[in-house]
Amino acid sequence: MPPHDGIDLSTEYMGLRLRHPYVAGASPLSAHLDTVRRLEDGGASAIVLHSLFEEQITEAASGRIRGMDPLDNPAFAERLAPYPGAHSYPLSPDAYLEYLHKVKGATSVPIFASLNGVASGVWLKHAKLMQEAGADGLEVNFYSVVSDLSAPAEAIEGGIVRAVRDLKSTLRIPVAVKLAPFFSAFANMANRLSHATADALVIFNRFYQPDIDLATITAVPRLELSTSSELRLRLRWLALLHGRIAPSLAVTGGVATPDDGIKAILAGAHAVQLASALLRHGPGYFNDMLAGLAEWMGAHDFTSVAAIRGRASLKEGADPTAFERANYIRTLHEWKQ
Repeated sequence: MPPHDGIDLSTEYMGLRLRHPYVAGASPLSAHLDTVRRLEDGGASAIVLHSLFEEQITEAASGRIRGMDPLDNPAFAERLAPYPGAHSYPLSPDAYLEYLHKVKGATSVPIFASLNGVASGVWLKHAKLMQEAGADGLEVNFYSVVSDLSAPAEAIEGGIVRAVRDLKSTLRIPVAVKLAPFFSAFANMANRLSHATADALVIFNRFYQPDIDLATITAVPRLELSTSSELRLRLRWLALLHGRIAPSLAVTGGVATPDDGIKAILAGAHAVQLASALLRHGPGYFNDMLAGLAEWMGAHDFTSVAAIRGRASLKEGADPTAFERANYIRTLHEWKQ
């Protein structure tokens, strides 16, 4: 990382001191040791490994996915057909632990393991094995589109909160919770996770939406790299939560340029995760992000990241809810074609 005279770019995230806020988020780049080394050499202050999925863990342990064994019932086989086969994942659960241990031995920056699942379950027991393998922290990614018409919101939210509370009771390492924004009262959910002693909230999980192939009349997966247009939702919630809950705040998704990173910190981010930008530009893009941040801070006479974090948040606002409503009305009222 190049020197930035007179400017302190360091940040504290989940109780860990990082050289700067820019972290390599979970992506295919972290699935191979050579690219992990490139991420560190490129300037990443920490690295989140790619996720180990709940389905991998339960299938390896019991042959079941979501409680279903395809050998038990033909209907189960049909329901599970869309899932990748066990050999389609880059690493098995055991191999992931070996890989994590190897990465820790080959790098000097904090390494965060990643678990991806739905809510409480035996898959979370793998977190302790990740801790024993040397992870500096755990990012647990709760990703689920709830289509069950009978599932109430409290059952979904309560399951996540209980899972986090259970993790915190068994782990020594810090736990970051990565969520989608689709809760009817996200501020309340964030506050409940704060009371469950989550160490960080990662805002937000990207919502991958399938397309429809008109030729085959089937749903097909579509994954597009994120762009700056996705950042505003994340800025909104960073600004609303900064200073009002205990966990650190991280942003992921929509950080495509140095200006995006600066905005995220101004809104309240302790850490800024990069994934799509690194896939586009390579690990050396950390230097561009840092140069842009240092140049902006110098131009505005700021000497530390701590001094700018949250300066554009709503922490001092009298009523964040009223501000959001007023901004909504004003945006519609002032629009001109």
